[in-house]
Amino acid sequence: MADSPSDYDSMSSQEYDDDSGGNREEADSPLQEFTNFEGFGGGGEGRSTPGTTRPRVRNGGNKAFPPPSEGEEVDGLLCPICYQGWSDGGDHSICCLPCGHVFGMSCIKRWLQQQKKSGKCPKCNASCTVKGIRKLYATQLTTVDEESLKRILNLEAQCAALLEKDIANEAKWSRAIDGCMNRLAEVETKLVALEEKTNNLEQLFKDTVGRPSGLTASCSTHNTQSSDWSCSQFKLQAEVQFDGSRLFDINLSSQIIMVARRLSGMGGIRDALTKASLVDLREAEDINLPSSTKAVKDLHVSLFNRNLVLYASLGKNLSILSLESNNVVLDYKLPVGAWSCSWDINSPHYIYTGLQNGMLMTFDVRQTQKPLVTRDGLTCNPIHTTCSVMQKRSSGVSTVLTASSIGLCEWTIGSAEERPTLVPESANFGVCISLAYCPGSDSMVASYRPKVEVSGEMPLSQISSQHSCLGGTVVRGQHLCLRRIGRSYLKLSSTDGDVSGIRLPRSVIMDLKNGKQVFGFGNEATSDLVLQEMSSLSMSGQIKLGKPPLRDIRSDGSNDDVLVGRRLTRLMFG
Repeated sequence: MADSPSDYDSMSSQEYDDDSGGNREEADSPLQEFTNFEGFGGGGEGRSTPGTTRPRVRNGGNKAFPPPSEGEEVDGLLCPICYQGWSDGGDHSICCLPCGHVFGMSCIKRWLQQQKKSGKCPKCNASCTVKGIRKLYATQLTTVDEESLKRILNLEAQCAALLEKDIANEAKWSRAIDGCMNRLAEVETKLVALEEKTNNLEQLFKDTVGRPSGLTASCSTHNTQSSDWSCSQFKLQAEVQFDGSRLFDINLSSQIIMVARRLSGMGGIRDALTKASLVDLREAEDINLPSSTKAVKDLHVSLFNRNLVLYASLGKNLSILSLESNNVVLDYKLPVGAWSCSWDINSPHYIYTGLQNGMLMTFDVRQTQKPLVTRDGLTCNPIHTTCSVMQKRSSGVSTVLTASSIGLCEWTIGSAEERPTLVPESANFGVCISLAYCPGSDSMVASYRPKVEVSGEMPLSQISSQHSCLGGTVVRGQHLCLRRIGRSYLKLSSTDGDVSGIRLPRSVIMDLKNGKQVFGFGNEATSDLVLQEMSSLSMSGQIKLGKPPLRDIRSDGSNDDVLVGRRLTRLMFG
């Protein structure tokens, strides 16, 4: 039977003093003395009697909660009376006295009830009653040593400082790596330039050794000893006259050629596109264009949909024609006349046009209301050639290469750059009149004629060409070969040539099936097709054609076909 409080009250002081055969152990505090009572905490087996030896029992003999060893920290973890964990509710929930010391509710109530009117805190002897007990709503209380806390904070500060140092070092090394990568790119560019220069010198040496005396690079007789191919390998396949033809493009999949023409009739001059078969150029069908077209300045068949033809005209129109219905399916109104146009080589959705005032406009064929992007040029001179550049990786930014009288310009569509960048290597060669671009190799050839400086003392008739041929004005110009490497341009070679002093001629870069890359253009002096090797622009030969001038030149890389001229001529290599 459990002892009642009256049992404790009736116990004599001798009973409290007897311990282990009558040897009294001095209690350190009232709490020490109180917890020595047998049966406190519910584990006792009855009270001791005077004169008997009673073992001291702590926490009621509960083996699940052995008493802490000397020096063990229990504040905040166990009840200091019974040394058991307190509960989050019930009789043994956490509570505290006004002095701040924390106990289990049932333990401190029993202690104070036992003390009656002279209740004191078991820890500090501060006066207290049962009414002064305050319940704490917490499941566990712990304390942290102040010195340990300071050490923890100090270690955290050191870790933060080391982290900042690591971040600074990482940024420093990142900048160093970026510098090394830029330097590596510069070295690679210089290496490519040196390799090209070495190849050019080797080719020049071979040409010099194998060339008979008295012949020059511009001679119409080509040097077969410096190459494994010759112009004689081109054979005439077909020739047909298209009156008023200006330019054309090829639909390779359906073997169709589209020719832009200006026809004269009873109703006056009208613009038309002629659709002819490459199998038989005499099978042709005229497609009349709206009267507002005026003159078609550029024409391209889509690379993604061979049934769509894009053309730009001076009538302030950029239009798309369907070869299935022979009707215009999309027409954009422009602020001024268009001089050039191009499909995007990487996507079927975008088209570009170069305007008479030097502006470049980008359209999305999925939108018909307004242009996607409009950019001002570096000058107000017309953009006579527009080329979409092949993108090696998908970045959301498109690159367009254009040519005007000042030289070549690179435009980035989809970036923050509002103005184009002039290609420095293409400037100061004169007036740029033509551009041939090969997307596969990122190589290009720009043609120039000299600038005309008009002074008050010299009449315009004296500032003319060197000579004229077949009614055309011919001047001595230059051809410049460049290669695009990243966003840099490397000059490979340049050479002189007879070019038009008035017109904007067309030129082409041909990828032949023997692996050779050839630059082709029309010689204004002789109206011949001139072929030059791309690596050095050295003369490979000239092909005699029909009536001048050569309005346009196109190459079919898959079959090594070349179509040239005003009188449309089809040549086949091999």
